[in-house]
Amino acid sequence: MIVAVDGPAGSGKGTVTKRIEKELGFLNLDTGATYRCVALQVLRENVKLDNEEKIIKIANNINIKIDNTGDKDIILLNGEDVSKEIRTKEVTSIVAPISSIIPVREKMVEVQRKLATGKNVIVEGRDIGTVVFPNADLKIYLDASEEIRAKRRYEENVQNGINTTYEEVLENVKMRDYNDMHKKVGALKKANDAIIIDSTSLTIDQVVENIKKLLI
Repeated sequence: MIVAVDGPAGSGKGTVTKRIEKELGFLNLDTGATYRCVALQVLRENVKLDNEEKIIKIANNINIKIDNTGDKDIILLNGEDVSKEIRTKEVTSIVAPISSIIPVREKMVEVQRKLATGKNVIVEGRDIGTVVFPNADLKIYLDASEEIRAKRRYEENVQNGINTTYEEVLENVKMRDYNDMHKKVGALKKANDAIIIDSTSLTIDQVVENIKKLLI
């Protein structure tokens, strides 16, 4: 079974998919990790970002697997555990331009579909139900008001010692929404057959329970 969860930043997608993974034993397929593997290999081979031909070749030739047999998912790049290395700031700084290269994106969608074959998978993103898994068994669009998403992000910042104002975070949320909806590749879009869950007035527990009911 494949469950696709799309929605704007701050709607709770990441938290919800991790809970479903833990409570129901689903594989939480981290699509971003596949692009991070490409980025890591680009760094390792000292390829410049304007050399799209070489980056596309790397995307086509690397082998990416996810080992979810243990307590934590392990990301394997050509057989090597790179779970920590793909999260470095160096990798993070080049993921966006690499993921916007259309042939790279097409190849990673192919990889993601292979990783999901024969498994119970929950996947979150912006275009999961429309592009990556258009035939998903269950499609959810998790939404929340701009104000509540900004409030959640602001509270996270406070807890993490990040000095911002609520107004700054709200403006950032609005800008992120606009950018995500107007991306040339991988734009945020609700699938026509997606079930909308508005988490504005719901707790994470309530959202998780609503999804569980849909899976029964």
